[in-house]
Amino acid sequence: MIFAKQAGPANELISVSLKTLVDLARPAAGIKLKHSAIRSGQSGGYVSRFKGRGMEFEEARVYQPGDDIRSIDWRVTARTGEPHTKMFREERERPVFISVDDRPAMHFATRGVFKSVLAAKLAGLLAWAAQHHGDRIGGQIFTGNVCRELKPQNGKHAVLRFLNAISSNRLDQVQAETNAASAITLEQVLARLIQHARPGSLVYIISDFRGINDQAETHLAKLSRHCEVVLIFVYDPLESHLPEKGRYRFIAMDGVYAASLSGTGAATGDERDVVVDTRDRQRLLNYQQHFTRRLHQLEQTAKKLGLAFIQCSTTDDPIQRLR
Repeated sequence: MIFAKQAGPANELISVSLKTLVDLARPAAGIKLKHSAIRSGQSGGYVSRFKGRGMEFEEARVYQPGDDIRSIDWRVTARTGEPHTKMFREERERPVFISVDDRPAMHFATRGVFKSVLAAKLAGLLAWAAQHHGDRIGGQIFTGNVCRELKPQNGKHAVLRFLNAISSNRLDQVQAETNAASAITLEQVLARLIQHARPGSLVYIISDFRGINDQAETHLAKLSRHCEVVLIFVYDPLESHLPEKGRYRFIAMDGVYAASLSGTGAATGDERDVVVDTRDRQRLLNYQQHFTRRLHQLEQTAKKLGLAFIQCSTTDDPIQRLR
């Protein structure tokens, strides 16, 4: 099994163009932004973490039998001498905030497309679906050393701004990462997400969740108190199971996977051959257990916090997975 690097920026297996993301507008029309958390199914299109969240005050009217006493407008009641009730209307839009992992480990695949390409397409579909629903679209894109956020805005322009940031991000990050002092951890990314995702937002986090730890889970817990959160776990089939007995040669690009596949230190240079001997049963077992533990941790975290959880392989059709 060999994953060969194909030359040329037009190769949609290893990079994604703005045109590809724009063309997702039509298939995204059939995607509903409604997800069930693991612990319970949710009814209604928009789920709220707080009673009254997603509602705007409209007017105060004279109290009628059956009105909730908690909705009484005491100021108007005191001024008029007659009980009045606050009336609310549902907001017709909400912020949809999409966090996209573009760290080096996402630029890998043995089949299908790069995890980074899959993440970009998932983000594009979600952004267009939000636009079709009349929601505001914003997001976060993070690399190994750079993290940037886009404030939610209305309309097609907001989607195009977000998609352009995704498609051009790999080129923009090269110089930035060269000058960066230190790497950004997943927990730092989630801490920033708490600051930028407004209460009541629908938040998608698309990642392979490498580096998730107790502190990252704490940040997810804080985020889930104010927002509806959906975790989308992106992975390559090789990450879950190595091939059966034999020696296999892989290409490690940018030194990303040499360490995890060979059990040695990180590679240097743009490419490096990695030979994996799966006849070593202990190494094979350790490798598979590592993935299983990460998947189990994510599932348990989602269940505990009431988050929706979606798995998507590099060989899956992102449109069908979201539908």
